[in-house]
Amino acid sequence: MEKGGRVAALSLLLSAMLSPGVCVSIPLKIDPIVYEEQLLWVAGFQGEVNTYRVPLITFTPKGNLLAFAEGRKDNDDDAGAKFIALRRSTNKGDTWSPTTFIVDDGTQSDGLNLGSVVVDEEVGLVILIYTTCFHQFQCQISSIMMVESKDDGLSWSVPRNLSAQLGVKNFAPGPGSGLQKRYSPAKGRLVVCGHGTIEGDGVFCILSDDHGRNWYNGAELKSIPYNQKKYNQDFNPDEPQPVELTDGTIVINVRNQYHYHCWCRVVVRSYDGGITLPTDDLYFDSELVDSAVAAGALQKDGVIYFTNPANMHNRVNLTLRWSMTNGNSWEKKAVQIWAGPSSYSSITSLDGSSPEDQKYIFVIYEKGHQAPYETISFAKIHLYGGH
Repeated sequence: MEKGGRVAALSLLLSAMLSPGVCVSIPLKIDPIVYEEQLLWVAGFQGEVNTYRVPLITFTPKGNLLAFAEGRKDNDDDAGAKFIALRRSTNKGDTWSPTTFIVDDGTQSDGLNLGSVVVDEEVGLVILIYTTCFHQFQCQISSIMMVESKDDGLSWSVPRNLSAQLGVKNFAPGPGSGLQKRYSPAKGRLVVCGHGTIEGDGVFCILSDDHGRNWYNGAELKSIPYNQKKYNQDFNPDEPQPVELTDGTIVINVRNQYHYHCWCRVVVRSYDGGITLPTDDLYFDSELVDSAVAAGALQKDGVIYFTNPANMHNRVNLTLRWSMTNGNSWEKKAVQIWAGPSSYSSITSLDGSSPEDQKYIFVIYEKGHQAPYETISFAKIHLYGGH
């Protein structure tokens, strides 16, 4: 454009901005900061819990927040008896309800494992999927379980066993968030993805087209060699986190358990609503350095956000990154949420039309000073904090 044209265009823009009754919206550049942070759970025998692990966070249909964790009763091991702990916030994370236990597995030697939370916005349901006897430690049959809340997390149904619908298999949902398809194909479908045992590992998705009443098996991406002993650098996709793009594609960001190809994340996509995961488009995201851990991912307003301990060998340096290109590339700038020991994380946001809901995302993660599992912390992230 010639100089005169540029001046004319600038004059026209200024005239529009200064004219009465005319509002020109200029989008702010994403420049996140940790706006505030607070601890939700602390390890060390408090009541009946030794350690809190595997944090999940979700929005609710009425615009509140729910935070979940495993309350490990006796120690910090994956196996063992547990509660599902819940705290609830009705003011965008400023304050939280006391902890309640919505599931109690008693004294099981191989208790429940969280889990994936999915919100059905069409009917106002919050659904939590978890598993029992996953490690088959002094038990034989693993079960896929579900509880649901119809009142925004205030009360929960009796646990329902989904194994009759899905078959008896070792399937650990998440940990993280499932999704309800907002775009075609399969708009309205509930999609929950998880993983198998180390030998029979991979990414496996379960689907529901009737608001969680019935579930069926969908996409799978199996480990190689499947159902056989694994060694370092074998292809062993593990804990997945799906997000939906605005074109209806589901992108699943996956833990690379045995560092096949790289110390980084595996990414795979479904174009048919979670029915298949074609390997033609599978790739390894070398920009997302990772030591093999569950990570958080979220798509909000066309931007993908991602959290993990960004370190090749240790669970430290919990970092937020974001992509303007559907995860094909990542912005050079990143935000360090916590420099020290940190592990699993989960992300959500509120979907209201208010400016408040548009400018914040919420991260829950395992945080410590000597080890990652000392606390579970909640961070409120202002997406435009630098402006």
